[in-house]
Amino acid sequence: MDYRQYPVPEQLRDHVACLWRLSDADPCAGTQTIYPDGFCELIVHLRSPPRCWDAAGGWHDQAVTLFAAQRVTAVKLAISEPLDCVGLRLQPAASDLIANKTLPALRDRIVDLAGLDRAFSKSLRTAARSFVAGSDAALWRLMTRRAVSHRLDARIGTAVERFQSSKGIARIDAAARTAGMSIRGFQTRFRSRVGLPPKEFARLMRLQATLRALDEGDASLCEVAANSGFADQAHATRDVRRITGLTPAKLRAALRDDRGGDVAMRMAASFVRGSSA
Repeated sequence: MDYRQYPVPEQLRDHVACLWRLSDADPCAGTQTIYPDGFCELIVHLRSPPRCWDAAGGWHDQAVTLFAAQRVTAVKLAISEPLDCVGLRLQPAASDLIANKTLPALRDRIVDLAGLDRAFSKSLRTAARSFVAGSDAALWRLMTRRAVSHRLDARIGTAVERFQSSKGIARIDAAARTAGMSIRGFQTRFRSRVGLPPKEFARLMRLQATLRALDEGDASLCEVAANSGFADQAHATRDVRRITGLTPAKLRAALRDDRGGDVAMRMAASFVRGSSA
């Protein structure tokens, strides 16, 4: 499996977090998992799409072009054929770039992008093929045209940055005050722009901080919980197990087994690390 991230032109960085490509010429049988990270994705499959599981439809075939909305549950993929896909990770405050007002209703779903915008879906597929062939110019032109017509909410962008930089520890009421909004108004605006309520987004930031700490260091589980903003180790264990299905101890072991070649965590680990290295 090869997962790589690519930089975004400066003029698009408020809308797009990164461009990535994931390929696997000889995937091993079994279910692969990707954990939620607080980002929506635009995805183009260049080969046969894998099957995907979600609570709404169970196991189903994916479309060629996809919009992966915000989620608080893990993505499960069954890959039986060679995989090659290109993705654009949207900035959280630009999550409504494609889905607009339907964004909150798409929570925990990965849907056919053509069903949201057929013309954009077709153009994105063509641009992704050009990128794989060696030129990203068409891809960035397409995203620039889309971004020009999308108005970002600076207050929500500031709140997102606050949750990200604090690893989810920042208080919701403080973020609302900084935005000059009531808590209820802030929660409604945040959900419409990001696709999740601020409390759940902050929880995902804590999860990601925990995953990186478990993967990269040797700190005790108690230290990891404290540094990731959890009240205590038991709180961390409940949240991590609810989202990943594993306790922090088992998750750390699984991530480290991946470095030795265990395929079960390979995709999840690649997305946590930002590369397949």
